[in-house]
Amino acid sequence: MKAEIHPNYTDMKAHCSCGNVITVGSTRGADIHLDVCEACHPFYTGKQKVMDTGGRIDRFNKRFGARSAK
Repeated sequence: MKAEIHPNYTDMKAHCSCGNVITVGSTRGADIHLDVCEACHPFYTGKQKVMDTGGRIDRFNKRFGARSAK
């Protein structure tokens, strides 16, 4: 590698709104603030809900769920 053409790779902290602090390596260097992280996001915590508006999932399963794969 050529000298002095690459940015400095330093540790930075990502602060989440839930209070979780994550230390990662970055070329940015400044700390950042996050809205959600893996500790509070519903997908990762298992609290995610499937929104079935108007029975779309049941309607799909009724139309296509009984078909066998060819």
